[in-house]
Amino acid sequence: MCLFCVSTLSAQSSLPIIVDTDAGADDMMALAYLLSSRDARIEAITVVHGVAHVSEGSRNIRRLLNLAGRPEIPVFEGEERPLQGLRPFPADWRALADKLPGVDLPEIGDTRSAERAVSYLKRRLKDRTHPVRILALGPLTHLAVVLRDVPEGMKTIDRLVIMGGAVSVPGNLSGGNPEKAANEVAEWNIYADPHAAAAVFKVPVTTLLVPLDATMRVPITRPFVENFRRRNLTPLGRVVAQLLESSLPLIDTHMYFAWDPLAAAALLDSSIVTAKPAALNVVTAGKDVGRTKLARWNSGSKLRVAVDADPARFQTSFERAFAK
Repeated sequence: MCLFCVSTLSAQSSLPIIVDTDAGADDMMALAYLLSSRDARIEAITVVHGVAHVSEGSRNIRRLLNLAGRPEIPVFEGEERPLQGLRPFPADWRALADKLPGVDLPEIGDTRSAERAVSYLKRRLKDRTHPVRILALGPLTHLAVVLRDVPEGMKTIDRLVIMGGAVSVPGNLSGGNPEKAANEVAEWNIYADPHAAAAVFKVPVTTLLVPLDATMRVPITRPFVENFRRRNLTPLGRVVAQLLESSLPLIDTHMYFAWDPLAAAALLDSSIVTAKPAALNVVTAGKDVGRTKLARWNSGSKLRVAVDADPARFQTSFERAFAK
């Protein structure tokens, strides 16, 4: 059952979007998708620690915005570390996310915003006269800090969509990172800052969590990539094709899914996923640190968990966004 009604889509689509991202390859695809979608109006982008280093991720996003003809969208660089401890993504993943080899993006000058991400978010969420949607594609450090320090800001958030977690399926830490293989239950975004996720999940904001439970329903395969790159693509679409081609070694292991693009699609059309209200806890210490643990399915919760997704509808929406 879809618990975000389709009848609300037109009203939601008029609201601006803030994207909080760690600027990995799939984040860049999600941003390109939103930039190409008529129902999306990106107001700002904040860059958090995660797959890419913050400064390099910020630069790549600003290059993407320049290609899209949207250089006026501000990009705010943010936190380099989680609230507690340090659980970095694998170094080889970070190097690839920083460099984006094989991806043609225009060079730019230093156009980054001087204001930091947390400062911007605090200031923006104090403006209750202008509601906003937030799409969180990386660790939840920024949101945890902002909603702790400016709790009234939650009333400005019309809807929060988070890509992260693994509720009823295995985690994904072992992919490319054998030293983390003992933890079979955590997903990377939550694992990277479990204390932040634990705090955000308890905030009474209308939230859709898009965990691995849903994203595993939308695998990215070699036929998907080949079909996509044969299409008559926009410039942003060609960048997405290059991002997909650069990911083929992982795609060929059958371990690549539409993580962040599915979350972006669900932000614009929540009927792409099937969601259920739930209460969740996050394990913040021990061998299962980062686990997104179901406390109970709870019809009164503002947090909804996507438990399934429609791959055909996602593919149609994704391809249509980049068609000339």
